[in-house]
Amino acid sequence: MQNTLPKISVSEFNQLLADQHPFASLLEIEVVSIGHGSAVLLLPNRSAHQRLGGIIAGPMLMGLADLALYAAIVGATGNPEAVTASLSINFLRKAPPGGVLAHATILKTGRLASGDVLLVPAVGGNPVAQVISTWSLPREK
Repeated sequence: MQNTLPKISVSEFNQLLADQHPFASLLEIEVVSIGHGSAVLLLPNRSAHQRLGGIIAGPMLMGLADLALYAAIVGATGNPEAVTASLSINFLRKAPPGGVLAHATILKTGRLASGDVLLVPAVGGNPVAQVISTWSLPREK
């Protein structure tokens, strides 16, 4: 990606979520930063995100990754109508209790966009999951 400004700010993205994607608030994800084709989001430490044994549940990690990619795509394209076409996740190890950071990067934009996300414990350490995803971007009207 070129080193250009994002097409949406964090506050504008949060407003977009509130207006058009209210379900996103269920995970209480914090948008840390949005760049032109990149984003960092935080899944906070909540017992509701854990499954038996105290590890972060896979669906929580998938939701975090999907939302991080959406932020990165809107940051690169300005198109809030982008939709997930595919998402593949590799769980690398248990996600320990605590927050999880999603580092999303868009690798290609066009009619289809593709990107990846690395999920890491907020306190540091080895990645807990890697996600690869493609997105469909409707043509501008």
